[in-house]
Amino acid sequence: MSPPHSPGLLRRLSGVPADAPLLVPAAVIGLTAVGLVAAFCFAAGWIGPERLGPKRIINTFNANFGEHPGFRRNHAKGVCVDGYFDGNGNAVGLSVASVFGQNRTPVTGRFAIPGGNPAAPDAGGPVRSLALLFQLPDGQQWRTGMNNTPVFVVNTPQGFYAQLLATAPDPKTGKPDPAKVAAFFAAHPESAAFRSWVKTHAPSSGFANGSYYSINAFKLIDGHGGERYVRWTFVPDTPYQPLDATQKHPADFLQADLQTQLAQGPLLWHLQLTLADTDDITNDATRAWPEGRQVIDAGTLTLISAAPQQGGDCRDINYDPTILPHGIAISDDPLLAARSAAYSRSFNKRTAEEAAQGARS
Repeated sequence: MSPPHSPGLLRRLSGVPADAPLLVPAAVIGLTAVGLVAAFCFAAGWIGPERLGPKRIINTFNANFGEHPGFRRNHAKGVCVDGYFDGNGNAVGLSVASVFGQNRTPVTGRFAIPGGNPAAPDAGGPVRSLALLFQLPDGQQWRTGMNNTPVFVVNTPQGFYAQLLATAPDPKTGKPDPAKVAAFFAAHPESAAFRSWVKTHAPSSGFANGSYYSINAFKLIDGHGGERYVRWTFVPDTPYQPLDATQKHPADFLQADLQTQLAQGPLLWHLQLTLADTDDITNDATRAWPEGRQVIDAGTLTLISAAPQQGGDCRDINYDPTILPHGIAISDDPLLAARSAAYSRSFNKRTAEEAAQGARS
C-alpha cells in the first residue's frame, strides 16, 4: 500500500495514469481547487461581467435617485425609534429563540419610505417600512425589515433589478417612462398581486396605524430540531385610518405625526406569526398564503420614543434580515440573500462616507 502522501496515491486520487509525471496530478488538483473557488465567486456575483451582484443593484439606485453621501441607498428617508418587545410565551413550542419567552427584549427600529432620496415627500408613494433590531440578552440579535404590503412586487433579484431599470427617471421628464413600466409589468405577471393590493388598500394615515409584514418566509426551529415555516406581521393597536389622498400633506408629515403620537404615550403592535401548511410556497414573496392559516400572537412591541436618523440609535444599523438568533432561520426565498448582500454594500458605502465627512469637519 502506498504511504498516505505517496506519488502513487496522488496519481490515483487525481485520475491520471500511473506513469504520468508527478506534476500532472498536482496540477489537476490545483486547477480543480481554483475552479471550485472561481465557481463559488461567480455564483455569488463577485466575478463575471454579466453577473447581477450587489454592486450593480446599488449603482442603479444611485443612478435613479442621485448621489446622497451618508444615506442608505434605499429607504434613505426615515426616523429612528426605540422601545421593547414583551414575549408572551405562546411561541416557545415553535422556536428556541429567547425573544419568544415571557421576557422583555430591547428594540431599536426605524420607520422609512422607499427610494434613495432622503428629501422625498412622505406622500410620494404607498409603501412604508419598519425595520427592527431585537437585542437578545445573550448577545444574539434578530433583525427584520418589513413593508406595509403583504406581498412583494417581484420574486427574484433579477426581477427587482429589472424593475429598477424600468422605473429609472426619463432625463426629459424626471419621471419613469410609462411605456417601460408597462413593459416591465407585462414581462412580470407575478407582480399582479402586489399591484392589486396597492390599488385596493389605501396606505394608513401614519406610521403608527399601519401593519408591517415580513413578506419573505422564515423557519422557526424548536428544541427538538423541528422546523416550521412562518411569515410575521406587526399589527397595530392604533386603529387604521386611510390616508386622505385628496389632502395636501407636508413633506415630512409621517415623521411629525409619529412624534406627536409618541408624545402622548407609547405605541403598540402585536407580533402575529402565520404558520405555513406543508404545501404553501416559501420561496416566492409575490404569493400570499391562503386565508385560514394558523396565527399565533407571540407578544407585543412597544415603541416609546423617536429621534431623527442623523443622530438616532438606528443610524448605523444594517437591518439585514438574515441576521437571526438561534431558533429562527432563513427560508429558500432567493430575495433574502440578495437583500443581505445589497444591504451590506449600502452600509459599507454610507458609513465610509460618514467617516470621510467627519474627518473633513
